[in-house]
Amino acid sequence: MTAIDDLLADARITITRRDSFDVGDALRRLAADAAATVAEPHPDMVRATQAGQRLSVVCRWILNKPDAADHVDRLAQAEKIEDEQQLDVDGALVFACLLYLTDHRESAQFWWQLAAGAGHRAAAYCLHLHHLSLGEIREARHWLHEVTDDVLDSEAPDQMFLTFLEAVATYVRKTGISLASPPTGGLEMEIDRLATAKTGSCIIVQRPDRRLADRLHDFTRR
Repeated sequence: MTAIDDLLADARITITRRDSFDVGDALRRLAADAAATVAEPHPDMVRATQAGQRLSVVCRWILNKPDAADHVDRLAQAEKIEDEQQLDVDGALVFACLLYLTDHRESAQFWWQLAAGAGHRAAAYCLHLHHLSLGEIREARHWLHEVTDDVLDSEAPDQMFLTFLEAVATYVRKTGISLASPPTGGLEMEIDRLATAKTGSCIIVQRPDRRLADRLHDFTRR
């Protein structure tokens, strides 16, 4: 045997039998390793996500109410939004929900606060969910207190309403079933029009106008 034959013999590769590698077992081990590295979501993150989902459900339900457009129409005709005597608080609530669903969240918060400041508990409930979805626990607790304060008063106008909202939101979150439609493209375009028409340095979407109210009438009559 030559020196070259010796080198080739030493370089010989030992081939492992194919049936000695268990593909199924390897995949199971990979899956187990991957599962072990996935951390459980933090409870605060879960709570925030659920609050956001619930708020979206509530907003869609409010927007689809038969009288939603009438309230926005009255809000559009009010001379001063700062005057509680002229402010249609239900219109402010509906408008805020529409703003939230069209991704104008800061403006939605402003209009919810106007309605909640006038004593509208449903608006305070929306603010509670809004801040909870942002992880702002202190603010969320404040607005929850506004919702529940004197809630045992049998004459409280929003008690049954809020109870119904909780039930609907919980049902939809668990089942994924909702009969309330999201805003149409036409409504989104009207909100964008109002957003781009703002004056000065204010970043809040201006009050609704008759054109938006007419579009909302069409939406609720579908």
